[in-house]
Amino acid sequence: MHSGAQKDRGSIAGDASDRRVLRRRLGDMLLARIRYLLSYLAALLASLVVACGGAGEGAWQDRSTSEVPPWPERPNILWLVAEDLSPVIPPFGDDTVETPTLSRLAEEGVRYTNVFSPSGVCAPSRAALATGLYPVQLNAQHMRTGPWASPRHPEDAGPSRIPELPYYEAVPPPDVRMHGEILRRAGYYTSNNAKDDYQFRKPVTAWDASSQEAHWRGRAPGQPFFSIFNLGLTHESQIWARAEQPLLLDEDADVPIPPYLPRTEVAVRDVRRMYSNVVEMDRRAGEILSQLEEDGLLEETIVVWYTDHGGPLPRQKRLLYDSGLRSPMIVRYPGRWRAGETDDQLISFVDFKPTLLSMAGLEPPRYVAGRAFVGPGETTPKRRFIHAAADRFDEAYDGSRAVRDGRFKYIRHLDTERPYYLPLAYREQMPIMQELLRLRDAGELDAVQAQWFREQRPAEELFDTDADPHEVDNLAGDPTYAETLAELRAECDRWMTEMGDPGSSGLEAELELVESIWPGLEQPRTASPTVTWSGQELRLDSSTPGASIGYQVLEQGSEPGPTWQVYDGSERVEGYEVVAVAHRLGYLPSETTTRRLGSEESE
Repeated sequence: MHSGAQKDRGSIAGDASDRRVLRRRLGDMLLARIRYLLSYLAALLASLVVACGGAGEGAWQDRSTSEVPPWPERPNILWLVAEDLSPVIPPFGDDTVETPTLSRLAEEGVRYTNVFSPSGVCAPSRAALATGLYPVQLNAQHMRTGPWASPRHPEDAGPSRIPELPYYEAVPPPDVRMHGEILRRAGYYTSNNAKDDYQFRKPVTAWDASSQEAHWRGRAPGQPFFSIFNLGLTHESQIWARAEQPLLLDEDADVPIPPYLPRTEVAVRDVRRMYSNVVEMDRRAGEILSQLEEDGLLEETIVVWYTDHGGPLPRQKRLLYDSGLRSPMIVRYPGRWRAGETDDQLISFVDFKPTLLSMAGLEPPRYVAGRAFVGPGETTPKRRFIHAAADRFDEAYDGSRAVRDGRFKYIRHLDTERPYYLPLAYREQMPIMQELLRLRDAGELDAVQAQWFREQRPAEELFDTDADPHEVDNLAGDPTYAETLAELRAECDRWMTEMGDPGSSGLEAELELVESIWPGLEQPRTASPTVTWSGQELRLDSSTPGASIGYQVLEQGSEPGPTWQVYDGSERVEGYEVVAVAHRLGYLPSETTTRRLGSEESE
């Protein structure tokens, strides 16, 4: 894989002009490292002063528990992202199956117990991870806007699930850049293996490599990396797709069943399959970490394992209960900093991007909605609330908003005439979902299990997640909790106003949204870049605000390769010709501009 990745870069990575680009960016990295080191030393000095307190004994702290993380000034960062999984693993108290990889990570790292997605489904959640903004700020709140998780274009993807609704791309504000691109500009090698589910097409500037083969091993020697590996083994679909495969736990294993699901043979079989998929996911995570250790990079890398939202089972995925939003997360820091600790601060997915940049010693963009929860850029105070929304899921509309503090969850339903249960063809492929519907129709569900099938919703719900972790006892009408209800209601109002959330959900509202970002329902196209230079100094520009520009410098007779350099100001280049493409998120990419070095006109 290593040699193949290098070969794919072809003349681009190997020619003289590209080496100059790399040298310039390495120079930028060195300056950034110096700035990081100065801030690190200042923080270290401050921590030592506090630790010493003027006394001699006990002046030095153990690195594993120091308030100053002992990672390198430009650490590698590895994200291992499992899909559709609640905290059903031993490090979070569920010992149904063994997960040696994740248990080791937890022993050597920090367990974060209050991490929440802003949506109970993947594409809006991943939009937040990539941008640091809430899905509603990106016009990305509906699942899905189009087939952007695959290389297919709309014309190849078949009709939309709702005939009246065209495929479209979310259009973020013009200054928004994906996390991978920002780190590339800072000299990082970035790779994504391999899910591209952001509600918009990724630009060529987003990643050095994004494919099933993408790996940190494609980087230049000594270059820091940010690599994502998506672990789809626990995805909802794998409940039925793997139904005939051998279980990786005892066939008669006793598995916990939440009270909102039935304990029938069909249901237990699917829950066992879920836990079996957890075992398989843990093995795959172990393989990736073994590669990291083989490369001698473990102590130079921050390893982050988390899930893209809550669990895969009915009444979990897509819903605003903790079963749909809560994501277990483990972070292993170099030097085993804070090894074995539990951190219960509230964390939202919009905090991931500023934290990622903080870990790399970079200042996050001003537009991000979240805060850095660790690293030199850690911001205070810690958050008091997390926020989430549920809008369209495939062919059905929900229309709910949620606010949660450290204990209480508030849910607001925008349409009280809408049933709780949304019939989704995709979800109804799952045997346990079919079993629920069979029992509903036969009148055999108990009171808790039947809640999900109520024909109407209250305007508000309030749950005490400490006393009622499955959120089945609505306290909104209990005067004992009137003050808590009022506080969370006001916070929901504040957040919706700040987000510009229209407070409506349905086909008409979504069509209005599409019209507002694609006037006439026609997708805007990014303006092609102009190419100019003086001597060997290359200048690229696009008249579209917010466009990123990728370019390649080719030798005569060579073709563009898969990796595009990120244009970041003037570049000094040598070669036969330049090819460039501009792309604003949510717009169509520009036509490619080609210009021979030394010629007068772009083609």
